Amino acid sequence: MSALDWSREGLIWPHRAASTFVRTGAARWHVQRMGSGTPILLLHGTGASVHSWRGLMPLLAERHDVIAFDLPRHAFTTGHDAYAMSLPAMAREVARLLEAIEVKPAAIIGHSAGAAIALQLALDQGYGGPIVGLSAALRPFPGAMAQIFPAVAKALFVNPLVPRIFTGSIDLVGGAEKFMWRSTHSRIDKAGLACYAKLLKHPGHASGALAMMANWDLPSLRERMGEARNPMLLLHGANDPAIPPDWARDAAGWLPNARLELLPGLGHLAHEEAPELAASHIAAFLEGLHQEEQAR
Repeated sequence: MSALDWSREGLIWPHRAASTFVRTGAARWHVQRMGSGTPILLLHGTGASVHSWRGLMPLLAERHDVIAFDLPRHAFTTGHDAYAMSLPAMAREVARLLEAIEVKPAAIIGHSAGAAIALQLALDQGYGGPIVGLSAALRPFPGAMAQIFPAVAKALFVNPLVPRIFTGSIDLVGGAEKFMWRSTHSRIDKAGLACYAKLLKHPGHASGALAMMANWDLPSLRERMGEARNPMLLLHGANDPAIPPDWARDAAGWLPNARLELLPGLGHLAHEEAPELAASHIAAFLEGLHQEEQAR
């Protein structure tokens, strides 16, 4: 299935002037970059795109060189193998892109599944810096669901009709705004909703999200979490229905050097609802680490 068309759907994308396209082998990545200073990498979650950073990215760019991109088979990034969407494979692809653009991030901020990719980069690719997980999707589903969910996603993915059925059903459940509220309990701006509406109604993007879910293996990541020595901040919307705060507490307990901060009244897209609040927590975390390093 084809990706979104940058000359058509991309006309509404936030920070369009900051966008460029970078090739690594057969892949063509949609990359956004702004600011100057120490580099920070932003990794969005399943089914999203760089638009999810529209509010937070300029705030971080006041002090940092901020890099974000659409994940493989998401939005405007194309050319990745549909069956190479596992966590380790995606971490390798991200590392390959970072090498191509000659960036060594001083910190990684990942939303939802993006936080899992950041952790995989630490475990497999030698990244040793701080990680901020925004509503981080790190805890496997309980019990048999850990195996059932990826199996169901894989079964749906191999049926080429499913992405089209899903995208065609969005209006039947009340449109993008109601769908987003039911799944995230976040109230976001019109610019964000317009982008999500484009994504949710595009079969190619839906196929990429399904491929990612079908190949996701959080139980294997869970087994290795104790190896990660990266300082981690888990910022979590207290009203998140997608990843309950109790799951975030579990994940924080499994990581050797992590702390959890709940954001009252916010949902799964807390960084989109309150980018200034998220930026202040991130800045305080990174500044605290800097002061600790200076004191050594």
